[in-house]
Amino acid sequence: MHILKLAAAASAALALSACVLAPYPRYAYDEDVAVTADAPPPVYAEGRPVVPFGGAVWIDGYWGWSRGRHVWVGGRWERPRPGYAYAPYRWVQGGAQWHLRGGGWVRQ
Repeated sequence: MHILKLAAAASAALALSACVLAPYPRYAYDEDVAVTADAPPPVYAEGRPVVPFGGAVWIDGYWGWSRGRHVWVGGRWERPRPGYAYAPYRWVQGGAQWHLRGGGWVRQ
């Protein structure tokens, strides 16, 4: 019986060793996420769903880049982060290229 408990504990430890609690990814606001010669389409006008909880912050959607084309990434509600402001993703033209600059929470 003791061996069965030990085996169960060992297998649980192995199974849980792959679980990692990682913080929400933070991107440097000025890092390029994608570079392309294709200009982004006009901003998509999307409706906001009902606020899911008090104090929620709406993060606008943006045109991302995936598999060689622009793809709309929908907006979402998030919890506010004290001392931080959300800087949106944005496309910046540099010569003949368009650069998608990473968005994320930045310290105020």
